[in-house]
Amino acid sequence: MLVFWEHGYEGASLGRLTSAMGISATSMYAAFGNKEELFRKALERYTEGPSAYLDEALKEPTSLGVATAILSGVIRTTTAPSRPQGCMGIQGALAAGESAQSARELLVGWRNDGYLRIRKRFERAVGEGDLPAGADAGLLARYVTTLAHGIAVQAASGVCRDELQAMADAALRVWPPL
Repeated sequence: MLVFWEHGYEGASLGRLTSAMGISATSMYAAFGNKEELFRKALERYTEGPSAYLDEALKEPTSLGVATAILSGVIRTTTAPSRPQGCMGIQGALAAGESAQSARELLVGWRNDGYLRIRKRFERAVGEGDLPAGADAGLLARYVTTLAHGIAVQAASGVCRDELQAMADAALRVWPPL
């Protein structure tokens, strides 16, 4: 997972991957079939590990709490000093050749799934009266995911945690009041 996170799909060479796993190329192919399947497994691990903040954020009792927890989770994950900077799901295959098309499609689906889960939670918030009746749950979900993805890109560029948090705080000051 860390090799794909740090180097992206195409930059994660077979040598880097097998070295990180401490296995031979033959063993890697026997266990995973191919690089694409290994990437799929690494993305699952990323989703259940570093990106698990989304599952927890969606449990927050208010929509503002959900948005705040998502952005805080992104900041924590993308700026942790013990891990690669940025987000595996954002940077993993954005700029890649034809051979990485399936990896790009996998990540597009991964990002869309996150958006849809947030949208569904905000639709519930509208129904519960936590958001105004006229609030556009889809637009709010797109707002939060766009902020989160932008934070990940900025973190990969070396922007510090405090600056990213200040930006997130500023962005959430426009949250729809009841």
